[in-house]
This record gives sequence, C-alpha cells and structure tokens, in this order.
Amino acid sequence: MSLIFLPDKPSVYLASDLHLGAPDVHSSREREKHFVHWLDSIQSNAAGLILLGDIFDFWFEYKHAIPKGFARIQGRLAMWKDAGIPVYIFTGNHDLWMKEYFPTEFGIPVFHQGISTDILGHSCFLAHGDGLGPGDHGFKIMKKLFTNPSAQWMFRWLHPDWGIPLAEYFSGSSRKAHREKDEVHYGENEFLYQFVQEYAPKHPEISTYIFGHRHRAEIIEFNANTKLINLGDWIRLNTFLEITRESIQLHSFPRA
Repeated sequence: MSLIFLPDKPSVYLASDLHLGAPDVHSSREREKHFVHWLDSIQSNAAGLILLGDIFDFWFEYKHAIPKGFARIQGRLAMWKDAGIPVYIFTGNHDLWMKEYFPTEFGIPVFHQGISTDILGHSCFLAHGDGLGPGDHGFKIMKKLFTNPSAQWMFRWLHPDWGIPLAEYFSGSSRKAHREKDEVHYGENEFLYQFVQEYAPKHPEISTYIFGHRHRAEIIEFNANTKLINLGDWIRLNTFLEITRESIQLHSFPRA
C-alpha cells in the first residue's frame, strides 16, 4: 500500500502516544496546546503527517456521540486537510475504537493494522506496535475481545455518561500498569525488536520499521539495510520523527 504525500514539500512527520484525556483535564489540555503549537511550526514544510496511535487515552464512537474535548487538535487536523496536506491516523491500544468519525468528518484515513509503504523513497513498515512479536498473551486476548464486534455492540448500549467514565478508568489502569515497562529497555528481548528480527528476513524490501506504543525514543540499527524506530511520546519526551528524502531523524519539541 502506498500513502500519498505532497511532492513539493520536503518532510513527512510522524508522532504517537499523546494520550489526550490523561491523567486529568488540565495537563491533557496543556499537552494538546503544545502539540498544536508543534503542528503550526512544521506546517509550511509538511508533505504529510502520520499519527501512529494512542492519540487519545480513550476514544469510542457511539452512533451519535464521541468523547467531548480535544477540539484544538481536531480543528488543527481539519485545517491541515483543508489546506491539502495528507494526514493519516493509526489506532493504538487506547483508541482502537476509532471508526468513521475522522474519515467522514475530516477525510482522514484511519488504519487498524500495520502497513508497508514508501515515504519519500524510504521503504517503511508502520504500526502502533501493540500485539506484535512474541509474548504478552493476556493483552492479545484482551485486544481480541475489545475488537470483537459483539463486544463493541454491547458496550454501545451503555449510556455515554456511564460507558466513557468506565472505559477511562480501565484505560488509566492499563497505562499505570505499563508505566514501569516503558522505563526499561529489554534489548534483544524487546518484543518489537523480536518482531523485526523475525519479519525482516521475509521482507527484505523494507528498510525502516516505525512504531509507537513503547514510549521510548530510539533508532536501533539492525544492519546497514534495516532499522527499528520507536517514536517516543508526548507525555514526557515530546518527540517526533522527520523523514526527508535524504535522512530520517528523531527530534524533540521542548516546552517553553
């Protein structure tokens, strides 16, 4: 699959793991403002924008309702699309219930699985990263449950005043449970590292694997032809990836 980018702009930007809505309204809003400030700072150079999941700490689309808030980021993404800049969103494990709202309201495609695509001459595999690689069987079982159409249908019958706070509670519990893991680098035992080790020999055409999810900002060189990139997050690190035809670089957008 090939994503489309503007041919006359130099850079494609990628970011993930804003977890908007967590841990409280005030800090989430300040983080959202900072992210929007970053979007404003890169817009003139942007050939496209890719958001690799967990943009929201929780997101669920009822038939006639969505979680309130997040107006700033939605408004800015709408401005980018209206200006003709391609924007793509991948779901993460916290916002996997994104459905038709962004495609219908803004014309922004939403991807629920990883894809291979060319980005300015670089052959890339893109995914949020959750559920890839060996192990973590409990999470994989839970993900199958949460993505089951019958389970989603039953949840939709909960009134949003009950369903959204309940889901936010479980989302917060999941985030806290994984916080210590985010601080640890497991080296070759890292599940995304092991995924690339297994996947790359079968797909030699792919040179760059880009993930969110782990809240780590790093570029790992497997060999001269293959690299793994973890995007970091916008909770502690404020990191993003810039891809040009000449280079791939991780940057941080510091708070004032």
